[in-house]
Amino acid sequence: MFDIVSVGHFAIDSIILPNRNAPFVVLGGSATYVSFAARRLDCTVSVISKVGNDFPAAYRWWLEQEGINLSALIKVENAATTHFGLEYSSDLSNRTLQLKNKAPPITVEDLPKTLKARAIHIAPIAEEITYEVVEKLKTCTEVLSIDPQGLVRDFDENGNVTSSPLADKRILGLANIFKSSQKEIEIITGLTELNRAIKAIHDQGPKIVLVTQGAKGATLSIEGSLYNIPVWNVEKFVDPTGAGDAFIGGFLAEYVYGENLLRCACVGAAVSSLVVEAVGPTFFGDKETIYQRARALYEKEIKE
Repeated sequence: MFDIVSVGHFAIDSIILPNRNAPFVVLGGSATYVSFAARRLDCTVSVISKVGNDFPAAYRWWLEQEGINLSALIKVENAATTHFGLEYSSDLSNRTLQLKNKAPPITVEDLPKTLKARAIHIAPIAEEITYEVVEKLKTCTEVLSIDPQGLVRDFDENGNVTSSPLADKRILGLANIFKSSQKEIEIITGLTELNRAIKAIHDQGPKIVLVTQGAKGATLSIEGSLYNIPVWNVEKFVDPTGAGDAFIGGFLAEYVYGENLLRCACVGAAVSSLVVEAVGPTFFGDKETIYQRARALYEKEIKE
C-alpha cells in the first residue's frame, strides 16, 4: 500500500532559460515533480512509467535515493525516453515546447497486478495514458487524481507542441480530483470564464478542482465553493518548470492523511514556491520550510 502512485512518463528535459543559449538537461516529467514533492512530506511513493535505453542510470539512482519506488518502471529496449525541449520567454511567463522523443504508451498490461494506493495521480505528458488504463487504476485506489496536460497536446512532424481538445472526456468522470493550469481548463471546457469552466469540470464528476494560475496563485473549488490560494513571493524566480506538478504533489501528500483541504492547497503552493527557486527538480526545500510557508499562506487566505 503506497500513499501516492504517479502514473506517467519520466522525461529528459532540455530547459533554455533567458540569457542562456545552452540548455540545462535535467530529469523531467510530471511524475518526477509530484513524487519528489510527496517524498519531502514523508509519503511512500511509487511511479508507473516507461523509459528507453537512453534514460540515464544517474536519474534512476537519484530517484531511488529520494526513496521513490521504481518497481513499476519499465525500460523498453530499442526505444527512446520522452524528451522535451522547453524554451522560456524573457520574463518566464511563457514557454514553447518541442517533443524530441516519445516513449511507448503505458498499457493495462504494464500495470502491477497487486497495486494499492491511498491516491493515484494520472500525470501524462505526451499522450501515454488511455481511458482503459485509468479505468483499471480506478479499481486500485479510493482517490483518483488527474492532470490532463499530456492529453491536450498535439505534436507535428517536427515535434512542435500545440494545444488540442481532450479526445476522451470520459476520463474526467473517473477522477475525484482534477488539477490543471488555467489554459488547460479553458481548452478542455471551451470556456474562458474560470468559474464556468470549473463548474463544467465538476459536472463531469470530480468533487475537487484545482486550477493553477502562475503568479496569480491558484483556485481551489470544493463542490463549487471557491477559495483563492495565494502565491508565495519568492526572492529568486529561476525556473517555473514543474511548479504545478509540485503543487498537486504537496496537496495529495496532505490529502491522503485527511488534512483540511484549504491547508492541503496551501502546502501545495508552498512546495511549488520552493521548486521555482532552482533549475528543474533540484530543490524542494525541507518539510519544516514547506510547512512554515504553508502556515503563512493559510493565515493570509483566512484573513482575506
